[in-house]
Amino acid sequence: MLHQYELNGYNIALDSSSGAVHVLTDKAAKVLKTLTPPLSEECPAMWADDPEAVDCYKELYQLYLDGTLFSEDMEIAESGYVSGLIKSMCLHVSHDCNMRCRYCFAGTGDFGRGRQLMDLDTGKKAIDFLLRESGPLKNLELDFFGGEPLLNFDVVKQLVAYGRQEEAKLGKNIRFTITTNGALLDDDSIDFINKNMSNAVLSVDGRKEVNDLNRPFEDGSGSWDVIIPKFKKLVKDRTADWYVRGTYTRDNLDFAEDVLCLADEGFDQISVEPVVLPESSPMALREEDLPRICAEYERLAVEMDKRRREGRGFTFFHFMIDLDAGPCVYKRVKGCGCGAEYVAVTPAGDVYPCHQFVEYPEYKMGNLHDGTLDRKIQRSFMRCAIAKNEHCKNCWAKYFCGGGCAANNYGFHHDIEKPYELGCEIERKRVECAIMLKAAEAADAGEE
Repeated sequence: MLHQYELNGYNIALDSSSGAVHVLTDKAAKVLKTLTPPLSEECPAMWADDPEAVDCYKELYQLYLDGTLFSEDMEIAESGYVSGLIKSMCLHVSHDCNMRCRYCFAGTGDFGRGRQLMDLDTGKKAIDFLLRESGPLKNLELDFFGGEPLLNFDVVKQLVAYGRQEEAKLGKNIRFTITTNGALLDDDSIDFINKNMSNAVLSVDGRKEVNDLNRPFEDGSGSWDVIIPKFKKLVKDRTADWYVRGTYTRDNLDFAEDVLCLADEGFDQISVEPVVLPESSPMALREEDLPRICAEYERLAVEMDKRRREGRGFTFFHFMIDLDAGPCVYKRVKGCGCGAEYVAVTPAGDVYPCHQFVEYPEYKMGNLHDGTLDRKIQRSFMRCAIAKNEHCKNCWAKYFCGGGCAANNYGFHHDIEKPYELGCEIERKRVECAIMLKAAEAADAGEE
């Protein structure tokens, strides 16, 4: 599969199967558009009288011989995650929140189950479960999540201490992370997070007016002026990973402005995600919004390229891509690991495939207190997301995507393997932008 496009003055051809990216001259791009494999050594007659085109064809033909142009699609094993080992957990230490975000998939924090905090005993059982179900795996991950986890900060601190104690007995390492809206951050929690959390995800939606509209406190007041100084203090001397994470909706389709606002505030690790809501919601993204959404991603990518050259660069999560090793085939063909090697645990000790599946009772996998775990549900996620998938097999971006978010697929189609089409279109555009940025970096470095 070959995908060819132009962006920011670069003619780009992605050979999907090999992962090779080629930046072409205008003439080479024109020649390539006329070619259909298999190629022969002789230049097609339509270009034979154009010496420049003939030279371009010779180079394209060599790429074809090298297996980086019109390469055969790889055979993908249908078996997905075969071990059944669980290595990552989203620990819902709080089903309560001090904000009332307009788009919240978690019912403003309680996931439709009533506001509650996880007790220490349940949290310890969750860590025991992770250590046990990970088998021989050494490196594990546990994310403190909510609602707002800082509403249960004392338990968070005790669980980190317990995790360190128990991992040492087994020679394992738990990578603790936390996702917070920042409102309750103070010197103590900032110090603890920076010493103990390998990653910190800081929730903010961008411009003050957008953030305060979408992320108000319980009393309706805006949160920007409260959280931004605290986030800046947290990241100022932080040496471990972190990023600010926002959401854009139909109300701010000019979301590049929100990304750039966060960059201008000094945050250089940024993610802004598309909202996923039923089309009945006035905030939901719709098919007719796609041209504007795609144009906005392109505008953001062009501005990021400009700022990089000016020494003001920053990273945008969805434009981060490794082209040196090609697509990460192991990860991408199997999806994110939801339900297979990653689970979420609620304050009541219920186990779900991921934090977004908590809203679907039919996907409850078991409970820590009664020791149950439904392996049948787990096996339904232990599949190769794009092997034999009719919805994905002809998509040029499938090795960068892995079949999309299973929870979004289920929410829109009641089928974890049928992709959410709007999400597919957005992902394809983000991959195009990410590749262009890599091409621009390589060109400035004088690389082929």
